[in-house]
Amino acid sequence: MPSLFRRKQSDVATPEVVEEVTPAESRPKSYTPSKKELGQATPKRVATGRRFGAETAAPANRREQIKQMRERQRQERAEATAGMKAGDERYLLARDRGPERALVRDIVDSRRTVGTYFFGGALIVLVGSTVQIPAVQLASNLLWLLLAIGVVIDSVLISRKIKRLVKDRFPKTSQRVGSLQIYGVMRGLTFRRMRVPKPRVELGQAV
Repeated sequence: MPSLFRRKQSDVATPEVVEEVTPAESRPKSYTPSKKELGQATPKRVATGRRFGAETAAPANRREQIKQMRERQRQERAEATAGMKAGDERYLLARDRGPERALVRDIVDSRRTVGTYFFGGALIVLVGSTVQIPAVQLASNLLWLLLAIGVVIDSVLISRKIKRLVKDRFPKTSQRVGSLQIYGVMRGLTFRRMRVPKPRVELGQAV
């Protein structure tokens, strides 16, 4: 009887471990198997103190961060100032942009303008008017009158030339001629060395 209830070890069924595999047909066409599925090792990323593509290391503290930010701003301002003086369109103010205004600058910079002597003469007139000598005061008033007449005549000549050349070279321009003329007259009142953008033509050069 005991032999009837005794079972051999081989008769006991060993449960099989069934691995559920997702059929390839059920996967989308754009499915990309992971490295783990392909049996490839996936090393951990090593954290560094520098961002990808960064030229300088990350600041160690807030003071260093502020220092780097100020240095970067200083470089950007210097680059913008140099670009503005050189006439680079990327750095010019809205009032200086466009080929029409570049032409106006060349027209003004290619000639001597009375306006460049206006402020110097005004200073002399101011000093002369304070002198309690009738002859000096009279000369100061005459100088002031001559400067004013010269500026008016020179501004008219500049405006006429701007109107003629702009219409000849930019017949379909959307810029108002009056605005360009005022732009040219105001540039003519500025000392040549102080003009921004800097003159790119010499005095007497044909435009």
